[in-house]
Formats: sequence, structure tokens, C-alpha cells
Amino acid sequence: MKLSIIILNYNVHYFLELCLQSVEVAITNLEAEIIVVDNNSQDESCKMVKEKFPNVKLIQNNDNVGFSKGNNIGVQQAKGDYLCILNPDTVVPENAFEELFEFSKIKNDLGIFACRLIDGKGAFLPESKRYIPKPKVAIKKVFGFDKSYYVSDLKENSSGIVPIFVGAFMMVKKDIYNQVGGFDEDYFMYGEDIDLSYKVVKAGFDNMYYGPIKVIHFKGESTLKDANYAKRFYGAMQIFYKKHFKRNLVFDGIVWLGIKLFKHTKNNAFAEIEPVSNYVLVSDKVYPSLEEKLFKPMQRVSELSIVKENTQVILDANYLDFKTIIETISNSEKNKNISYRIIPKNSNFMLGSDSSKNRGEVLHF
Repeated sequence: MKLSIIILNYNVHYFLELCLQSVEVAITNLEAEIIVVDNNSQDESCKMVKEKFPNVKLIQNNDNVGFSKGNNIGVQQAKGDYLCILNPDTVVPENAFEELFEFSKIKNDLGIFACRLIDGKGAFLPESKRYIPKPKVAIKKVFGFDKSYYVSDLKENSSGIVPIFVGAFMMVKKDIYNQVGGFDEDYFMYGEDIDLSYKVVKAGFDNMYYGPIKVIHFKGESTLKDANYAKRFYGAMQIFYKKHFKRNLVFDGIVWLGIKLFKHTKNNAFAEIEPVSNYVLVSDKVYPSLEEKLFKPMQRVSELSIVKENTQVILDANYLDFKTIIETISNSEKNKNISYRIIPKNSNFMLGSDSSKNRGEVLHF
């Protein structure tokens, strides 16, 4: 088998459903399998997978064992020569895997390879390509100097060697994953993707970024930015430095300070979102129940052209393919406060996210 896609899920039923729809189409021409590992979700994620995606292999954990262990459990049962570690709050285009496999042929010593990630409003996510967060780099990051943390000299739509990737989307040969020991289970959540990327680099491989492929990562669903996030993230960084660098007491002190500062600034960290004035539905269908739910008239179009300010664009996956949906969102006019929602196939809800820091929105109709 060519590819095993491992999706670790925890209480994101509706985002997982959309993700699985996009992945199933993207592997149509590949010998591939989808493995969902559920970390004891309390929503109806597992029931949904069983009913709507019978070909997906579902592994149900009795506890929330964390990101590293959860993914390692999935890898243990994977049959593919390659792995894709994928977050459940992502949407992939139909050509993602085939094009990335073509790209992977350019290097004999290829380690992890990944693509460009965008958020629910189409903004590029800089963690798509990062440098090794050595202590000096991490200290600068704590105080908001991101230039040395992210690979800013490589354009978003270009390709090149990038040492560190984010765990939302990573592809790698299973043999290499096993060679370096997979995700380190000392990390519960955060930092394990940095650790894995760095271990692959230290093993003599080059990690490669491929910008032409774009994947939506709603992000707020899996990485909600609050005080617990800060504590876990900086705690993970301490584990990383203890494993790979000499003990740095100065860094430990700055980590403590960073957590304290985050607690005091987090309430002001989120951009205010203007209220929606207009709704545009890109579809060939009429959804009367949705229009009733919005309490406003909805303009229906077959394709998107000029969009007014403060408009929410609703993209129907029953009508549009996922690549078109992703391209539409990525081409958003950011200065007009345009937001997006997606109606998954054969569903009675729409979802999306207006910030990579807050949880997304699911609206049933």
C-alpha cells in the first residue's frame, strides 16, 4: 500500500466529517487507507465515522492519550509505505497527495515533506515552515520577534528545504518515522512535531516544503489559544531543550515569564470581527432552512465574482470541489472582512472559522 493517512480526533465531530470527505476524494487514484484514532471523544465522532465512512479504520481509545501516543497507535496499524499525519480540522484539495508524491521524487534523502497551510479566512499560517527553535530563537519568539522562528526568506508559494513542520499536515516514509522513533510520547500536546522534524534532520534527511499545494487548517479547533495552551506549549519547549540542547536556566526563566505575560494579554489577543451584513451562497441549490436560520436574505450565485464588505460567503461542497473551495478562500480580499463557511456534502450544517485563535463555528439548519 502506498499511503496511510492518520487522523487523530478529539471532539471535533463536524470538522472531522468535512476533513474525511475531502481526504476520501483525494485518495481516489491512490492505494491508500484512512485511519482515524479517537482519543475518547464525548461527542458523536465515532458514531459518525462508523455510519458515514465505513471504509475508514476507526481506533477508539478509552482515554485521551495525547497527540504523540495517539498518532503512534495509528502508525502501528498503518500498512502504507508513506504516512500522512493529518489534523481533523483540515480540508485537503483533490490533487494534494498525488502532487506531493510527484514532488517527493526530486530528492533521494527526503525526510518529511509538507505543504502550505491557510486558516479559515485564507491567511497563510507561518508555522507551515519553521526554523529549528534553538534557545535564542525561542526567546525571541516569546517576545514577539518571529522572523528568526519562521522561514520568512522562502516565499509561501515556493518550494525548498525547511527544517521544522507542524503536525497538522506531515508526510514521511514509514521507515523513516520508525527509524527516528516516531512521535516522542513525553510530549502530550505541542512540541512533538518540532521534535519529530528535528530528529529526522539529525538523522541526515532534508525536510522539504511544497508551497503550490494549499490545505485549510482551521486550527482553532485543535489549538485553542488560552492560558492552558501557553503552559503546555512552553512546557513542551522545555522538554525539547532538555532532550536536544544543554540545560538553559535563563531560558527556563524566560519561559516562566512568557506564560505569565500570555495570561495577562490573551484577552486582548483576538481581533474583533465585524458583524456580517451580507450572505452569498455559491451553489446550484436552494436552502430555505438556512436562510431562515440566518435571519437575512441570501444571494445565490453559481460562481463568485465581486464581494461586498462584511460578507459571509457560503461554499457548497455538493456543488464545488474542494480545490475550488480552498482556492476561493485563499484568494479572499482580507481588507473587506470577508468570512467563509463550508456546507459539507449531504449535510444539514455549515462550518468555518474567522480566527486561528478561536474555535470555529458550526451552524445547523
